[in-house]
Amino acid sequence: MRFQRLRLAGFKSFVEATELRIEPGLTGIVGPNGCGKSNLLEALRWVMGASSAKAMRADGMDDVIFGGSTARSSRNHAEVSLQIDNTDRLAPPRFNDAAVIEVVRRISRGAGSSYRVNGVEARARDVQMLFADASTGANSPALVRQGQISELIAAKPANRRRILEEAAGVSGLHSRRHEATLRLDAAEVNLARLDDVAAEIEAGLNRLKREARKAEQYKRLSAEIRTLRSAALYARWSQAASGVASAEQALAETLAATAQTARAASDAEAASASAAEALKPLREEEMVAAAVLQRLDIERERLARETALAEAEVARLKGEIERNGADAGREDQTLADAAGVLDRLGRELIQLDQTLDAAPERTPEFERRVADAAARRAETDTLVERLAGEAAAEVMRSKAAQDRLAQALGVHAKAQARATEADARVERVRSALDQVRAEVAVSSTGQDP
Repeated sequence: MRFQRLRLAGFKSFVEATELRIEPGLTGIVGPNGCGKSNLLEALRWVMGASSAKAMRADGMDDVIFGGSTARSSRNHAEVSLQIDNTDRLAPPRFNDAAVIEVVRRISRGAGSSYRVNGVEARARDVQMLFADASTGANSPALVRQGQISELIAAKPANRRRILEEAAGVSGLHSRRHEATLRLDAAEVNLARLDDVAAEIEAGLNRLKREARKAEQYKRLSAEIRTLRSAALYARWSQAASGVASAEQALAETLAATAQTARAASDAEAASASAAEALKPLREEEMVAAAVLQRLDIERERLARETALAEAEVARLKGEIERNGADAGREDQTLADAAGVLDRLGRELIQLDQTLDAAPERTPEFERRVADAAARRAETDTLVERLAGEAAAEVMRSKAAQDRLAQALGVHAKAQARATEADARVERVRSALDQVRAEVAVSSTGQDP
């Protein structure tokens, strides 16, 4: 097998898809430090199944994905594909059908790696064995990284032996021998496990033999029990047969009695139907009487409310009449007092006129006193007129209250008369209703089957 082409996309510094063709003969890559020469070698190791992030000069496997720069954003995926010439058909049988084998390894940030060989999903172990059979791989001594020469010089004998075996093309055999050894160890473990299982099965077989003997004994006893049960059931069947004969005779007698009872029940139903027809008018009368009684009860309650309202109005009017009488007495007293004041003022005027005639020199003083008396008399006249008007108004209100009292007494008397009449009608209706109910009860008792 020979490498033909290496293609990188998003791997380390190769953010854009880059393809390296490996032509027959010597292929060299020349460039200054930092141009990515070592990244190509690491991409080749990585696609062949390298699992050490330290070998990739990284802290983690996700660091092989392009992490971004000042001019470009980071990527979330990286992919490396290696195309191999298989015209000689030296690949393992699983991959030996095609003349060209393409191995692709893809990694997603935070999701791990996946492998495909000719478009088919494959395990990392399958890819590693593919390259191990070709005496190459991620750890092949043909792939020399920076500082590896000095490591080979200072390597231990075991490491040197590994390098010589890889150079001789037998590293794949060692890997397969290791896998075979693991399978043999697993087979030995399985054999030991089978011995344990066989011992357990032997113990279970002995237990099953004992249970089989018990089962045979159980079957024999079960057959005897079935025989005894059959004999007991036959005896019970004989008894039941004789009981059935007597029961059939009793059933015939019962059927005859049932027929007679059915005829009696039919007659009773007919009598009940006729009684129900006779009760219909009485029940209708009862319903009508109950409706009339309910309406009269409602009317009596309304009349009772009207009577209570009339009594309250009578009490209110009586109180108003009493207050009007007291007000009229108070006004009469005030009028009498005013009349007394008028008489006293008249007498004082007469005395002043006499004094004025007797003493002309005191005329100014007397005139002033006369004027004062006249003013007081005018005020008294005004007060008397106002009191007279108020007394007249009180008389009118008292008369109106007396008229309303008389009207309320009339209404109260009418309401009492209507209430008495309603009570009498209620008593009559109740008597009629009791009579109807008694007739219904008598009819029901007389016709009850």
